[in-house]
Amino acid sequence: MMIKATDIRRGMVITMEGVNFVVLDFAHHTPGNLRAMVQTKLRNMNSNALIEKRFRSVDQIEVPYVETKEFEYLYSAGDEHVFMDVETFDQLSFPPDVIGTVMSYLLPNTKVMVKYINEKPVSIELPDFVELSVTDTPPALAGATATNQYKEATLETGLKVTVPPFVKPGERIRIDTRTGEYLERVKS
Repeated sequence: MMIKATDIRRGMVITMEGVNFVVLDFAHHTPGNLRAMVQTKLRNMNSNALIEKRFRSVDQIEVPYVETKEFEYLYSAGDEHVFMDVETFDQLSFPPDVIGTVMSYLLPNTKVMVKYINEKPVSIELPDFVELSVTDTPPALAGATATNQYKEATLETGLKVTVPPFVKPGERIRIDTRTGEYLERVKS
């Protein structure tokens, strides 16, 4: 299957010159009067080598057949993170290159999609949004409402995000897992 370069997303698997790559990061750029482009960071699935590749926005990218299975995150013990297949109830631990940075968004019982190629797990796809509690953030500064000043907050998973000054410890906030940005406070 072929897709346009602008449809590339984090966690997706693409094929270039017969080799499969996992998209670790991407950014769509439209510099001034130049043509739009997509800058990607890719992991070679054969050698685990990291490369950066730039695509024109009109380039066609090959996407291999990817099987997707639903898993539920159960718990972590040290560097081992245990997930359960929701159909067979098998418990698996994935290698760090498959896990990537997803653990900073996961709480126990969170459902994720694991992508497989030739029965080998290649990446974990998070839900688009997660709700996490703020554990630590500095107090709001008096008079800081005149400008749009953000502050750093630490969430229950250890993830650090910038939030508006009115967010306090103990509040639940919604995070966009695709960008890692604060979206809104969650109403109780």
